Amino acid sequence: MNYIIAIDQSTSATKAMLFEVGADASVSPFRLLARADKEHQQYYPQEGWVEHDAEEIYENMVEVIRKVIDHSPLTIEHSAMRSNNGQCSMFNVQCSIALTNQRETAVVWNRHTGCPIARAVVWQDTRGRDLCNRLQGEGYGPLVMERAGLLIDPNFSASGVAWLLDNIPGAREAAEHGDLLMGTIDTWLIWKLTGGKVHATDTTNASRTMLFNIHTMDWDDDLLRLFRIPRTMMPQVLPCDAVYGETTIEGLFPSPIKIAGVLGDSHGALVGQMCFAEGMGKVTYGTGSSVMVNIGTKPLPAPKGLVTSVAFSALGSHYYGYEGNIYSTGATLKWLADQMKMIAHPRDIEAEARSVESSGGVYIVPAFSGLGAPWWQSDVRGAVFGLTFATTRAHFLRAALESIALQIKDLVDAMTRATGAPLREIAADGGPTKNQLLMQLQADLLQTPVVCTEVEDASALGAAIMSGFATGIWHTFDEVKPLRKVTQVFTPGPDNHEALYAGWLRAVLLLNKP
Repeated sequence: MNYIIAIDQSTSATKAMLFEVGADASVSPFRLLARADKEHQQYYPQEGWVEHDAEEIYENMVEVIRKVIDHSPLTIEHSAMRSNNGQCSMFNVQCSIALTNQRETAVVWNRHTGCPIARAVVWQDTRGRDLCNRLQGEGYGPLVMERAGLLIDPNFSASGVAWLLDNIPGAREAAEHGDLLMGTIDTWLIWKLTGGKVHATDTTNASRTMLFNIHTMDWDDDLLRLFRIPRTMMPQVLPCDAVYGETTIEGLFPSPIKIAGVLGDSHGALVGQMCFAEGMGKVTYGTGSSVMVNIGTKPLPAPKGLVTSVAFSALGSHYYGYEGNIYSTGATLKWLADQMKMIAHPRDIEAEARSVESSGGVYIVPAFSGLGAPWWQSDVRGAVFGLTFATTRAHFLRAALESIALQIKDLVDAMTRATGAPLREIAADGGPTKNQLLMQLQADLLQTPVVCTEVEDASALGAAIMSGFATGIWHTFDEVKPLRKVTQVFTPGPDNHEALYAGWLRAVLLLNKP
């Protein structure tokens, strides 16, 4: 047997999942043996700023790995993993660690001291808006779209890194002297896990920086110059199914294990949902949401409002995808619980939202950090429309759920208009998929079946699959397809939501009016 510790480092928390893996996915077990997670602090120092403490994220990762090791009931004959005075002893076991992570969030640190020069700039952060607006106004949009496949937007890493270099005292000079490194969260964690020996990322995370050429599969010198980011800061780029290095995870293992399999969370979900063929797509419901469709091995231009990214790189080939990203979906529910105190926990929203048949004409446009695809309006802020004296908390909560499904419809409609054909089905993953009201509403709005699978954490499954490819457990896509087990299919009901969607479009257009 083999064991894979899959790390899912998301915007709100870090999860560790220990999988027991057999080589033949159709008959051998693929079991989740243990899981642990820990939230990290969110920092909002100014309007539009969102930050994370990169050191805290690393420490949390080590802690949750320790927990899954300490609480793993492994009893396989001749193969065991057990905790002994804080050390993990291995007997005839192959174990690796795989990473999937929040994308675009950027860390800049000193290569000599290992210390970040500031908190990480999170993908929701809009401080790079002025730079992006200037570059867009100067006509660089087509260049960035052609090379990187992306729109110029502060959602992507480059503008946040440029802001740090220009605003942290001494940072620009240190960068020019080759003293600073940058990376997305995967790069930072790999660097820390290897004791600073490996500075690397994968193609999917690289393709979300606005600095990576998706045609040459390398950092683009023109884009680096555009954002004034020295090439010496940039990590090596490897396929998703590569071995990135070795680690003892701060001494948890008596001898090093491989870091094998790395990809961004949305891409991990695409792989975890087995979307290996052109035309297959998925929706990830997380803090934000991503709709991604595999478009094959050619980086085709994206339809208006969407982007083209590297979907995944595996088994010697690069696969591309159309994608649209929404900034606030699960984050909206968390806001209702943590900030507004309307519910104790996001899972509590369904019961009360079901107590009313509709939102009573209330629309919540959750543009807390602007609107993502297909609108791409980083300078607007959230709003509520349609309040009356008849509005109750239940109407408000149902409107929050509807805002998630309506934003997903925006993206799917843009994709189907571009392809000229509806999607056959949408594979759904993420915590909010447990909300059956949301899933049924999504199917009704899209008039497309929504398929939920056994593995809630599809991103972690995708990372585990890449780790298995990297370490030789599996060798083809067909070998891992049996791992996808459908648990529930939400079939669309009557197509009677035209008025609901029309009201949503009016609300978004009102928000975008000067």
